[in-house]
Amino acid sequence: MQVAEAQRELRTVYLGSYVGELVSAALWAISTLLAMVVSPRAGIYALVFGGALIFPVTSALLKITRGRGSLSPENPLGALAAQIAFTIPLNIPVVAGATLYKLNWFYPAMLIVVGAHYLPFTFLYGMRAFFVFGLAMAGAGLMIGLYANESFTLGGWVGAVMLAAFSFVAKAIADREK
Repeated sequence: MQVAEAQRELRTVYLGSYVGELVSAALWAISTLLAMVVSPRAGIYALVFGGALIFPVTSALLKITRGRGSLSPENPLGALAAQIAFTIPLNIPVVAGATLYKLNWFYPAMLIVVGAHYLPFTFLYGMRAFFVFGLAMAGAGLMIGLYANESFTLGGWVGAVMLAAFSFVAKAIADREK
C-alpha cells in the first residue's frame, strides 16, 4: 500500500477525523462542565482518564453508523497513529507539573499538548488543515495560559469549541474527496 492510498483510507474510514473530533469535543465539554459544577479535580480526572476512551468510542460509533471503524491490516499508518496517540499520556506529567504550580494552567497546558499532538496528523491524514489546527490549538493554550489564566475553565471551553468546529472542517475536506 502506497502512502497516498494509506492516507486516503484514513480520511475515508475516519471521515477526516470528524467523529473523533466530535468525541473529543464532547469530552472537553463534559470535563469543563464537571470542573464548574463539581470541582476542578473532577474536570481534570474526566479529561485525563476520559482521553483514553476517545479512540475506542470513535471506533465503536463509526462501526455502528458506517459498518467499519478500523483500518485494513495492510495500512502501515495504523502503527503511526498508535504512536502519535501515546504522545498525550507521555506529556501528562508535564501538564501535572504545570497544574501543580498553577491550577488554572491545566486546560491551557492540555491545549498545547493536544495541539502539538495534532501536528503529525498532517502527514497521517494527508491534510494540511491539521497543521493549522494544531498550531491554533497550541497557540490558544499559550495565550490563555499567559494572558487569561484567571479562569480555570476558559481553556476547557475553548478546547471544546475548537475541536467541535474543526470536526466540520475535517469532514468537509474528507467529503470533497468522495
